Amino acid sequence: MAADTISFARGAPSADILPHEQVRDAAARALEGDWAKALSYGTGIGHPGLCQWVAERHGGLDVSQVMIANGSLEAGALFFQHLVSPGDRVVVEQPTYDRTLLLLQQLGAELVPVPLEADGIAIGALEAALAEGPIKFAHIIPNAHNPAGCTLSIAKRQRLVELAAEHDFWIFEDDPYRELPFEGEPLTTMLDLDVAGRVFHASSFSKTVSPGVRVGYLIGPENEIAKLAKRANELYISPNMLAESIVLELCRSGELDRNIEFVKGELKARCDALVAALGEQIPEAEFVVPEGGYFLWLDLAEGTDTVALLAEAKSDGVTFVAGPDFMIEGGANSLRLSFAPVPADQMAEGVGRIATALDRLRAASPA
Repeated sequence: MAADTISFARGAPSADILPHEQVRDAAARALEGDWAKALSYGTGIGHPGLCQWVAERHGGLDVSQVMIANGSLEAGALFFQHLVSPGDRVVVEQPTYDRTLLLLQQLGAELVPVPLEADGIAIGALEAALAEGPIKFAHIIPNAHNPAGCTLSIAKRQRLVELAAEHDFWIFEDDPYRELPFEGEPLTTMLDLDVAGRVFHASSFSKTVSPGVRVGYLIGPENEIAKLAKRANELYISPNMLAESIVLELCRSGELDRNIEFVKGELKARCDALVAALGEQIPEAEFVVPEGGYFLWLDLAEGTDTVALLAEAKSDGVTFVAGPDFMIEGGANSLRLSFAPVPADQMAEGVGRIATALDRLRAASPA
């Protein structure tokens, strides 16, 4: 692959917008003021100070409802392992995060696909799935969806919470992009709306600090969090206490909120540049314009093979992820573009390379 490859593939920001100086300074403060805790084993619940901060960030929850993990993916994996037995029916959005599909398939879950609409999961299709039999939980990515880019409407959030109470299933609110709307404040979570205790909420500092810190968290009913923390302690004693101490310093100092505002501005500029470039260079493309986050999901004309397009595009020095990776079946004419790693001034060039590869692929295909 060419050294100057433009990659739309990875869900991670480019190095120029990572807060390396703030993290360095927070690490120094953590090792000066709380080095014993930072360098010692903890327990499965994670850093108690960071648990308290997360509880307060979410409106003053009881700290016993919170546990810290090595990223929200690990929190999700613990939740899946705790809850799922082979044959359990689990609702997954289509498309959805590829590692969600992998983890659930490894556990032997029966995946129940429900399509996405411009404002999130299709409620009617979910109700039809519930009519066919009980489900164990629904995996929902409510904000700046990975990979679809859409955001779940407030009305649908409310209805999902109602359905979970009526039909006695869990909601796993997988929400690492909650703090990154391009405009306004983060939307109300399903955790906030839940009065029946049916929602687990997972989020992450990977998107608000950096992927390398590997710090995320899970919020849920106290008794269930206690079981999950015990499982975590049995698996790895405690999550990374040094990383959590650094993140806590960033949170307490206000640097986290300052970095969120900076990153939101950078991401919006990149998203705007991507949308403009697609309109100019691949006008057939259909997509929901993201309201935040990292990703845009693109549908090309029927009959397009995006797996073949990816192979072709690599020779032009550009990469993305083909749609089938995020689907139980289908997605052949779709692809995911991550705008987070591509500076705005490189966006038109990157899209142009995809357009060139698309033209070449179609010219080589039989009429």
